[in-house]
Amino acid sequence: MAAVRALVTWRLATAARLLRSLSACHTPSSQRAALHGSAPCPGARVALVSARPLYDGTEIHEASAVLVHLSRGGAEVQIFAPDVPQLHVIDHTKGQPSESESRNVLAESARIARGKITNLAQLSAVNHDAAIFPGGFGAAKNLSTFAVDGKDCKVNKEVERVLKEFHGAGKPIGLCCIAPVLAAKVIKGVEVTVGHEQEEGGKWPFAGTAEAIKALGAKHCVKAHVDQKNKVVTTPAFMCETALHHIHDGIGAMVKKVLELTGK
Repeated sequence: MAAVRALVTWRLATAARLLRSLSACHTPSSQRAALHGSAPCPGARVALVSARPLYDGTEIHEASAVLVHLSRGGAEVQIFAPDVPQLHVIDHTKGQPSESESRNVLAESARIARGKITNLAQLSAVNHDAAIFPGGFGAAKNLSTFAVDGKDCKVNKEVERVLKEFHGAGKPIGLCCIAPVLAAKVIKGVEVTVGHEQEEGGKWPFAGTAEAIKALGAKHCVKAHVDQKNKVVTTPAFMCETALHHIHDGIGAMVKKVLELTGK
């Protein structure tokens, strides 16, 4: 009987030590923040500009990756979109325009923002430390006319204003995929990348965009690039046919550098 009591006492003591250990792991706020994304983590205030999903808007995986890395970096994020009609609506099962539909960029971008969306006209560089533009054809169709006009394109007036405001204030700008064409058009002499300048057997299917960027007066650099002078950070993302995790990691490196450049 004494042996049984000793065994029970040992097990109870062991369980108590385990509970204290678990409690210690969860009590400090720093450890809670590491385990739970909702823990408070003040940091840079970043504006993300959306243009709707993929062939007629923002590339959803790029937008999601940007948001994940901003969250991990402790940024306070606000999502914006222009209140304009889409150039057209694409049936993504066919990759073709749906002639009978019309949609609004702001309303559709609310899907990505989980309802928390603000008109781009209200975005001011005074209230934010950085701005990031995910890619997707929306940057070339809704935020500009690049998809139709190439080097002769026009940039949405609010997008142009925002880029000039952040650039003029010396605040960093991040752009993914095809979105660097926006900076190439608006910021004189900027250095950006859309990846490689040759298709390389289909690995870089949109390589021709590099020549258009040069024609806009910008400098094109191969692979991810940081223009220290203009504080513009770009990454190719889905301009390349590669594994999703490589794209996610590249966007993470871009976001990390943007946050570093804020000095927060």
